[in-house]
Formats: sequence, C-alpha cells, structure tokens
Amino acid sequence: MRRLTVLGTSAAHPEAGRAASGFLLEHDGYRLALDLGYATFPRLLHHTPATGLDAVVITHEHPDHCADLSALARARYFTTPRPVRLPLYCPAGVVRRVQAMEPSEDLHDVFDIHPLPAHATVHRLGPLRLESAALPHHVPHAGVRLSAPGLTLAYSGDAGPGPALTRLAAGADLLIAGATLCGTQAHDPRLLSAAQAGTTARDAGAARLLLTHFWPGTDRSLPLAEARRTYGGDVTAAEEDMHLPL
Repeated sequence: MRRLTVLGTSAAHPEAGRAASGFLLEHDGYRLALDLGYATFPRLLHHTPATGLDAVVITHEHPDHCADLSALARARYFTTPRPVRLPLYCPAGVVRRVQAMEPSEDLHDVFDIHPLPAHATVHRLGPLRLESAALPHHVPHAGVRLSAPGLTLAYSGDAGPGPALTRLAAGADLLIAGATLCGTQAHDPRLLSAAQAGTTARDAGAARLLLTHFWPGTDRSLPLAEARRTYGGDVTAAEEDMHLPL
C-alpha cells in the first residue's frame, strides 16, 4: 500500500475537529510521519501505534508543526521494553523546542536525530530518498522531497515561495503546499499563498497539488479557487483523515 493520510491541516492552532499540520506517508509497509503539530498524535494512533513508525521528518520548530513530537516521544519512552531509537530528521531548533517540554526524559533516548536541511546530502529512509533544502520562513525551515521508484512527493511545510521550493517540487507526483495566505491578506515572503502554491506547482511541473495549512476560520473554497487560477492540474484541499493513494 502506498498512500498519504492527512492528520491535520490547520495553521497556527487547531480548530474544533481539526488538528495542526501533520501527515502519515505509507510506502509498502514503511511508515513515516511528516510534521506532528498540535493534536496530530491522537489521529496518528488511529492508523498506527506509536511503535509502528519507521521515521519522522519535521520541517521546523513552530509548535503547530512539532508539538506532538513530544507526545510521540513520551509514548515510546514509557513503552516496555523501550523500542529502538526512531530516526528523526529535523532542524536543530525542533529538538531544543520539544526538549524544553521534557524536564526528565531525554529525546536522544528515543530518537536517532539527523539535522535538516542537509543540502547536497541524500538520506535513505527505508525505500525512500529524503532530500531537503532551506526555505524562507520566520525560523530555520527545511523543505522536503521524498522519492522512490514511481513516486516523488514534495512538501513546503510552512515556508514561503522561491526557487528552492520549485526545485524540490520539480516533476513531483504530489506537491503538498501551504495555503496560509489568500484573498486580500498581506503578502509575506516567508509564507505561501494559495495562488503561489499553484504557481509553484505549475512551474515545477507537479502532477497534483494538495493544499494545506489553512488559517483558522478560512472558507477553504477560496484558496482552492485561487490555486486553480494559477495551476491547471489536479488541486485538492486537505481534510483531516483524508487518504490519498500514491
């Protein structure tokens, strides 16, 4: 089975019935969590136990993308016997932020930590190749490209637009892109608008675009319409518990 499960779609903080940013990527039995923001961990447990993951990738240290890494760490820390350390790929700020919530449990006892972005380095995660690049945001941020034979997935996290993101998404089967800004909201080079997500998908030649990271209260038909004005391919608005075959 090769599929992407949406764990959460909200920017900044969860809404009722929704979680912040998070995804579960499954590739022929290999399970990877991609961001674990507020309220994503209980949703993750509907699909796999805490010990069922093979790796975690976190794009940056904002808690709407990493807060529930703490919950995952505690679940694995207190499992008896404790499982082997789980590979964790993330910027250094993620470890500092989450460790600050753990006065007695050391994250290094739970995770085998690898820094992102790794620039020219390609990491092997089971069947997947992980490539990363620094993207513009308010804090150090890693954009992500995951690939295997017949599959390429790119993820913008919460970053702004630019050539690095377009390169990461080049020829992708699926681009997961933030749609934080839409309508009359002010332009911010450190955040992605729905229209810019569409432009990036178009310029990168991505086959499909999945919009996520919606500001709480947003009518999601609006970012969908804006992305479709700049990109003629398949555009979908992410919803919690959505499954996308890959």
